[in-house]
Amino acid sequence: MRTRADIECWLTDMDGVLVHENTPVRGAAELLQQWRDQGTPFLVLTNNSIFTPRDLSARLRTSGLVVPEGAIWTSALATADFLRSQAPGASAFVIGEAGLTTALHEAGFIMTETDPDYVVVGETRNYSFEAITKAIRFIAGGARFIATNPDATGPSADGVLPATGAISALITKAIGKEPYVVGKPNPMMFRSALNRIGAHSENTGMIGDRMDTDIVAGIEAGLHTVLVLTGISDAAEIERYPFRPDEVLDSVADLLSDDLIEAEGADAAAGKRPA
Repeated sequence: MRTRADIECWLTDMDGVLVHENTPVRGAAELLQQWRDQGTPFLVLTNNSIFTPRDLSARLRTSGLVVPEGAIWTSALATADFLRSQAPGASAFVIGEAGLTTALHEAGFIMTETDPDYVVVGETRNYSFEAITKAIRFIAGGARFIATNPDATGPSADGVLPATGAISALITKAIGKEPYVVGKPNPMMFRSALNRIGAHSENTGMIGDRMDTDIVAGIEAGLHTVLVLTGISDAAEIERYPFRPDEVLDSVADLLSDDLIEAEGADAAAGKRPA
């Protein structure tokens, strides 16, 4: 039976695992430092397609977490990677922001509002009725329908916001066609992430806070799964599902090596903050 000792590479969710409302989760900075010090390949995954990896790296840095942009894998990047494998150099009508349009541009796609090969729907803070209407008409005319992720809502300071899944559902209701969804819980996103760092499912772990996305996709991708209780899921939530993660931990702090835990304790005793 595979154990944590067999894991040489890590994938981890971001919100609820490393940060919570821009505050770092206990042990997150130390775990990232441990991976860097040990040369452990890792990627931070997010279904959010609004931001580029550079944006997210800067956001994490303001929270005290050092994650290079090359170590961030978004649903926008996974979508661009998937579409490049399907139809290199094709055209797309995009509902989304810089994270998605930049990823598609870098994958060689042409952005167009004239007879696109694909309609790609991602996150945006400015959903346009006109753009949604165009998307419906393009799909009706034969364009293939892609969504970066299935999340129906997203957070904001004022409460929940409609997200990609909600807009995709609106289009589906109007035209009767379902999108192909690339992001979690589709294990496609994990497989593309594994390819990004040259990892194999046999020796890779996935850390997440959601049973319905992180854990089920990790299981389906053949990864060692770790659920942390710093985000969405709690013990009662786990019982709702017919599958189980390999491990359930209070936080990513429980993944620190004994040496680092001892050093952290010594620093705390001396009144120092970890580097």
